[in-house]
Amino acid sequence: MAIVSLKELLDSGIHFGTSTSLWHPRMAPYLYGKRGGIHIIDVRQTAKQLIHAHYYCAKLARANKTVLFVGTKRQARDVIRDAAKAAGMPYVAERWLGGTLTNFETVRSAIRRLDAIEERMNTAEYLRESKKIQSRDARERRRILRNLEGVRTMAKLPDAIFLVDPKHEETAVDEARRLGIPLLGLVDSDTDPTLVDLPIPGNDDGIRPIQLVVKALVDGLARGRSEQITRSEPAADQAAAK
Repeated sequence: MAIVSLKELLDSGIHFGTSTSLWHPRMAPYLYGKRGGIHIIDVRQTAKQLIHAHYYCAKLARANKTVLFVGTKRQARDVIRDAAKAAGMPYVAERWLGGTLTNFETVRSAIRRLDAIEERMNTAEYLRESKKIQSRDARERRRILRNLEGVRTMAKLPDAIFLVDPKHEETAVDEARRLGIPLLGLVDSDTDPTLVDLPIPGNDDGIRPIQLVVKALVDGLARGRSEQITRSEPAADQAAAK
């Protein structure tokens, strides 16, 4: 089964870049030409890089590694949230909090605080607390969930990060680079592709192209898990036969 076809890419509009006046020179190898004042991205390059990203995600999944999905732009939020949840991966879809990676223990402390609040809320004794305390706890719970719900189950730093528009996610890129975490990114014609280790050239402002790219990565994770199960079956059969 093909990971992605050129027709799918073209139909999604992934080849429409940004204004030619805003382009980044390092994107030149990924560009096909110009039309109507915007750059046209070479979908052959997009397909090539997307296939690399798909198999990289499969490799990570085979090794039980974690990919953090990041997309805080309005167009990306729902796509990132839904796809990451479906794949069982952490995500950031609202706002990247400075220190999410570089001050990870503080993030984990906030999540432990959230767990403690919810544990208290679920006790019979909590119903007898004052309205003031209940209101305070509810506000704190909402605040932590709004910022950290997607990384709540991320017990350690991610093994890789996928970002929609690395330029927009500048703080996340900086933190990942400081920690040596590999980066994959959907990169438009106005962005420096060297910000990430594996750039996927494409329109990062359209919902359909974002969906297409994210699906290919999630499918890669599913492929890796499937191959992991398939590899383990012969060993399990041999053990059962002894």
